[in-house]
Amino acid sequence: MKKIIYILLTMLLTFSSCSKEFVELAPENVLNTEDFFKTKDDFNAAVLAAYAKLQGQVEIYFELVEWRSDNLDLLAPTAGTQDRFNINKFQETSANGILQNAWANFYNGIFRTNVITDKINEANFDEEIKNQFEGEARFIRALTYFNIVRLWGDAPIVLTEISAEESLTLGRSPVAQVYEAIEADLLFAVEHLPISHSSQDFGRATKGAARTLLGKVYLTQNKYAEAVTVLNDVVGQYSLLPTISDVFDTSNKTNNEIIFSIRFNKEIEGEGHGLWFAVSDLSISPFTPKLTTAYSASDNRKDAIAFRATGNLFAPSKFFDTESTATRNFGNDYILLRYADVLLMLSEALNEQSYQANGIAFTYLNEVRERANLPALTSTELSNQNSFRETILNERFLEFPFEGHRWFDLIRTKTAESEINAGIGISIQDYQLLYPMPQAEIEKINNTTIFYQNDGY
Repeated sequence: MKKIIYILLTMLLTFSSCSKEFVELAPENVLNTEDFFKTKDDFNAAVLAAYAKLQGQVEIYFELVEWRSDNLDLLAPTAGTQDRFNINKFQETSANGILQNAWANFYNGIFRTNVITDKINEANFDEEIKNQFEGEARFIRALTYFNIVRLWGDAPIVLTEISAEESLTLGRSPVAQVYEAIEADLLFAVEHLPISHSSQDFGRATKGAARTLLGKVYLTQNKYAEAVTVLNDVVGQYSLLPTISDVFDTSNKTNNEIIFSIRFNKEIEGEGHGLWFAVSDLSISPFTPKLTTAYSASDNRKDAIAFRATGNLFAPSKFFDTESTATRNFGNDYILLRYADVLLMLSEALNEQSYQANGIAFTYLNEVRERANLPALTSTELSNQNSFRETILNERFLEFPFEGHRWFDLIRTKTAESEINAGIGISIQDYQLLYPMPQAEIEKINNTTIFYQNDGY
């Protein structure tokens, strides 16, 4: 699929490019989409291009959520890292370049999906395939909006093609309305996406991916009953691999723990990715001491934190292709959803509904722990809802570093202030749980009644 995406991007760029004159809610300056969106192949190309847009979001996403968490601590800015340093230290302003790039990338990605959903009903080919393509577009759109609403809160909801002029009149919609749009997209995707794809199309969204993302959306909103229902439908459809290192093995990128990943291919020019960290010794690694000392001696997940070679530390090994050390061009996919996440989310949601001593929530928690070579826990160790809640949060800390979950886990569990203070020694305030709106976007809209800055900035 990656080679196809690379070719298609070249083709699609002949009729779309980003216009800096317009607010980033506007479309990528489309010359003529009317002549393109006719056949099944046309729409397939557009869907693949929407997936490809996710590639550009990976590093931005990493900057916004991993450097914001207690996984990483940048001791001092170096050339080109001032914006990252400011994010890590909670010192960013609305002029931060990473925030501006993220906003532009996210909404340009949404534009690609909107073109598909707007035009596909007029196309004349098999309805089932049309619904699948629309389901894939709506999955990608839901994923993008889920990131936007968690990073900025209120956000413009754009679900159809709009002109640059129309984009200048759009205001921010309340968080609840953004989530309504996300849920609607994912419910459509659950209904119309296939259970699986052929090996050639691995990486495209499936029913399992839509259900897993919907479960995460419900959990984020404290809709525990809904989360349990949808995540239960994923249980048994995937499986845990013997070790976490197996999950990230670049020779096994289609393994049965992966539910959805953003694909990369180092063999195609421009389709790999570079390290987010330079090679370093542990003493100057950006990992927080809180993270590096969190693993017990028997916990085999610590092996996924760093790859050692001749005394040096290459980090993080989850996304480090050890066969490509000379070129800084890596083919590791970025895994967004995997089965261990389903088990821990389901365990959390069940506990939040009602603590049950040695209930099924313990079973799901212990599946993940036992894979990590840790002993099973019982109601003897976790005797109430709060102790179980704290254990789930810690288990997620150990299981998912660098996978983009930690910052959002801290916000969801209302522990960001205490954990950031403990992890990197910074006292943060409630308003810093959201990022400032990019100042350039506020100036383009030029109407703070509808497009306003977040409190505190």
